[in-house]
Amino acid sequence: MGNSALKAHLETSQKTGVFQLTGKGLQEFPEELQRLTGNLRTVDLSNNKIEVLPAFIGSFQQLKSLTIASNKLTSLPNDIGKLKKLETLVLNGNQLQQLPAAVGQLKALRTLSLSGNQFREFPGGLGTLRQLDMLDLSKNHIQAVPAGVAELQAIEINLNQNQISALSPEVSRCPRLKVLRLEENCLELPSIPSSILTSSSVSLLSVEGNLFEVKKLRDLEGYEKVGEWKWRLCAPVSQTPHTCFLCHAHVSPHPHVSS
Repeated sequence: MGNSALKAHLETSQKTGVFQLTGKGLQEFPEELQRLTGNLRTVDLSNNKIEVLPAFIGSFQQLKSLTIASNKLTSLPNDIGKLKKLETLVLNGNQLQQLPAAVGQLKALRTLSLSGNQFREFPGGLGTLRQLDMLDLSKNHIQAVPAGVAELQAIEINLNQNQISALSPEVSRCPRLKVLRLEENCLELPSIPSSILTSSSVSLLSVEGNLFEVKKLRDLEGYEKVGEWKWRLCAPVSQTPHTCFLCHAHVSPHPHVSS
């Protein structure tokens, strides 16, 4: 885009604290934004072609929301951990495979959205995010939920449309977890820990589109102890048959089971 158009955006942003420049084919994070490090609260650069975030991203000390969805990011700089006021980080639709340890320094972070990237492992080091409410890791290539998940403070974890075949019982120890989404993965019934039913804080468990019929959950140990269900099963996101990408099994949508 032309310099005059960018200048107009910068002038507006200086007044509003919001910089939004989406779908403009940008290949680089605008260096001109360095002039606004003192007052920018929101930056949205979605639907561009940005491959790298510059080190000066850490200079935006007032930034509360950073959205760089649908770009070409393959990594994040360590300087991102300097954004002490950041509450929302949306990086959907990039090519990220891992997070730098510095993400764990974002003490104010409430929403971390990483849907549609290239993660093959559940990212670690997020247990230090004590304010985290929402973690979205849907549409990646994650194969297992490890024991370290117990450290997470998230209220909702979205793992829909991955390749998950193993779910650690430690997930039931997440202290604030209310919503756990596991639709369209590769889970078999024995892979669902009974502790989620009996000793977790989960009130909505979404498991449609795995390798078992949802109604078979009634066969799990501990199911009968729940009494008047403290949790319910969510309707599926997708009503179409699909294939488990890990084991190549064909999965058909099952009837909705509710409380």
